[in-house]
Amino acid sequence: MRRRTIMAGVVLGMMVGMSAMLPAQVPGGQGQDSGPEDGRAAFAGMQRVGGEVTAVAGATLTVKTEDGTTMQIVTTDNTRVMKGRGVTVKIAELKVGDGVMAAGNLDAAKKTLHAAIVFATDAAQVKEMKENLGKTYIVGRVTAIDMDNAKMTVERPDHVAQTIGFDETTSFQRGGRVSGGRLGAAGSQGPGTAAEGGESITLADVKVGDMVRGTGSLKGGVFVPTQLVVGTPGQGGRRRGGAAAGGSAPAGPQ
Repeated sequence: MRRRTIMAGVVLGMMVGMSAMLPAQVPGGQGQDSGPEDGRAAFAGMQRVGGEVTAVAGATLTVKTEDGTTMQIVTTDNTRVMKGRGVTVKIAELKVGDGVMAAGNLDAAKKTLHAAIVFATDAAQVKEMKENLGKTYIVGRVTAIDMDNAKMTVERPDHVAQTIGFDETTSFQRGGRVSGGRLGAAGSQGPGTAAEGGESITLADVKVGDMVRGTGSLKGGVFVPTQLVVGTPGQGGRRRGGAAAGGSAPAGPQ
């Protein structure tokens, strides 16, 4: 069960790092987009499957989603497959243990997604992202806010409720697109130190139910983000039901 639930965080982390190209996923790692992110509607209307690769056979990937469901991702010569920082690769180059997020047409009855595009993350980075969730980056849904002590509780994709803190180094932004970097990578600032296209806000503007994502570090055992991107459910981000993305920001991650 632990392996299944943590994959929600891994898949979500992948989406945050790739948010410039693909909107955040919907509950269960599969389903239809709730809307474009940052006006990027290239994949609007497509459905998605995300999870960990368990087998590669020709043009087909077998993937275990965050809820433990086994899905097939079928590719063709027209499917774009990208790995790492936007490097185009062949499907045969993907390995068991890699994380993937694919967008295309879903045949739910056959548990098969016919993919137009596949984003992949190396197995080593998947492992790193698992280990760094709550340590170098945070994603999730706000469940409580303590204004007096400048803290909030975030329900992470792995269903862990984590209390995070804020100090003078923290900036808040609603919406926008986080740019640059690898989410959760050791020695990295994650998806950038600045977000593009959003609105600068304060902690007082954050509400319970908002989706958040950000990078930072542990200070005195408490995670403190240097930047927290905030999104509202149903406005280009992931809706409630599992892993949560950074709303109109994921991303989305965001």
